[in-house]
Amino acid sequence: MRNTLGAVVALYLMSFPALAQPKEAPSQISVGVVTAARKPIAKSLDFVGRVEAIDRVEIRARVTGYLEAVEFKEGDLVQAGASLYKIEKGLFQAAVGEAAGALDRSKAAKVLSEVQLQRAEELYERNVGSAVARDQARAADEQAKGTILIDQANLDTAKINLGYTDIVAPVTGKIGRTNVTKGNVVSPESGPLTVIVSQDPMYVTFPVSQREFLRLQQTGKQLDVTQLKANLKFADLSKYDQEGTVNFVDVTVNRTTDTVLVRAAFPNPKGVLIDGQLVHVSIEAGKPVEKVVIPQSALIADQQGTYVFVVDDGKAAIRRVKTGGESGGTSIIVEEGLSGGEQVIVDGLQSVRPGAAVIATPALQLQDRS
Repeated sequence: MRNTLGAVVALYLMSFPALAQPKEAPSQISVGVVTAARKPIAKSLDFVGRVEAIDRVEIRARVTGYLEAVEFKEGDLVQAGASLYKIEKGLFQAAVGEAAGALDRSKAAKVLSEVQLQRAEELYERNVGSAVARDQARAADEQAKGTILIDQANLDTAKINLGYTDIVAPVTGKIGRTNVTKGNVVSPESGPLTVIVSQDPMYVTFPVSQREFLRLQQTGKQLDVTQLKANLKFADLSKYDQEGTVNFVDVTVNRTTDTVLVRAAFPNPKGVLIDGQLVHVSIEAGKPVEKVVIPQSALIADQQGTYVFVVDDGKAAIRRVKTGGESGGTSIIVEEGLSGGEQVIVDGLQSVRPGAAVIATPALQLQDRS
């Protein structure tokens, strides 16, 4: 009888597997965590600026003539004094020869006028010559002297014009494309033949609103622009590896935009900064303040604001946070909500729910580039 009853019970349990097995504990979720760190963060203000070459020179022809040669490769770095263009020299060499001949002729005339003046003075002293003849000889001598000055100036001008047939680089920098090719006639009215922009260092100028400028001044009793450090980010938010220094604040406020123009100088040894480039500028001012920093990948947003998941006693818990700007390329500053030391979940967030049991392992954190 007992065997029959046991068999019936076993058959009943086999029909309902959920009743046959004991209830399992809820599964745990594996997540990657990063410890919320406290780091000294310098106060900073962000602006949009534009890169400007310190020297930007338009190369122009200063005489009229046929272009014989273009002696540079477009886009290359050229040194100051390097030959760029050559203009046909024949007419200018002839002008130099003509001016030199005129100068020799005027010098010979001066020799004759001196002799005639000396004779006229001797005759006048012996009461043989008249005062009129003496005065005429003196005037002729002075006129010959003036002619020499004019002819010397003409010769100097001709030599200068001859020198202008060799167009050289006035500054060191990268040279742009040529707007005129060999065989064309160039003149001062031809416009720029090409452009040279210096490379190292470079300026970055950016407008600062009056409100931000006053905030910047409040960082110290007396604003010393040479103590303000600047950092750059490009359009893709990658960070420039050289630090700059503010070296100029304009003395007037733009009446249209109510902004003050500020300029910083940046080393550019690799030529990464390009004249006219748009960049993001971050100005650091004041002493660093310790802040909580976490990876940006930990942030989640909903209708109530921004929050992160932290591991609290083996379970996932929500912490509402208030952020305060970026720190480096991958981290964010937390002003409120975290005190530092919390295990913040950055990997496996798609499976995490509030109160879920989690197994925390250190995440492979990207190095902060700040």
